[in-house]
Amino acid sequence: MPSAFAASVVFLRIQDFARRPASEQARLRAQLEAVVAVIAAELAAERRIVLDASDGAAVVVLRDPRGALRLAERALAASSAGLPLCAGLNHGTLQTVGRKNNEGLTGDGIAVAASIAQFTAPGRLFASRGFRDALADAAPGREAALVSAGSFNDPSLRAHELYKPDGNAVRRRGRRHALLGIVLGIALLGGGIAYRLSVEGQEASVDTVLGKVPYWRELVRKVSR
Repeated sequence: MPSAFAASVVFLRIQDFARRPASEQARLRAQLEAVVAVIAAELAAERRIVLDASDGAAVVVLRDPRGALRLAERALAASSAGLPLCAGLNHGTLQTVGRKNNEGLTGDGIAVAASIAQFTAPGRLFASRGFRDALADAAPGREAALVSAGSFNDPSLRAHELYKPDGNAVRRRGRRHALLGIVLGIALLGGGIAYRLSVEGQEASVDTVLGKVPYWRELVRKVSR
């Protein structure tokens, strides 16, 4: 991998993560890992890099802005199943840091995506102007699905021109994402089970899962309307 390159970054932030108790943080992080595993699977391994963040995760998507947008939208389907995710999308420069075989990534591409995610509410995403331009270059016409959301200043007073998915386009995709919402809900449950097994033991976790059955029935009923 070159020392500097451009890529799309999907930053997935768990709302109010730092304010939550340590036990809840561990549970939410386990659920986020399960969701990322599901949504990233459609991208070839060599086209994505998943990075941990203090309040979530960043997914670097190489040479595929459309894939990055699709990944972000699908991740947010997890919000309907109880994971309070906010998403920020950016396309910018990244640099590799560290020694060979122990390299990490840093750069404005990640920093701006993280800042953008701070402006959003759970279940929503904002994209930078740089990401919208990259989407237009990769798939002319697709950028029309992202409409202006205004300009925001980050804590460093840096201005960001942001875009959000067009409401009509979101509604048209709603039913197509309904089944995915159920799959991600199962992934969240799986992440919760993994966490509970680590702290409660198998017997307690089985009781917890059984208590969730009415919830899943209700979720299926809602998305089937």
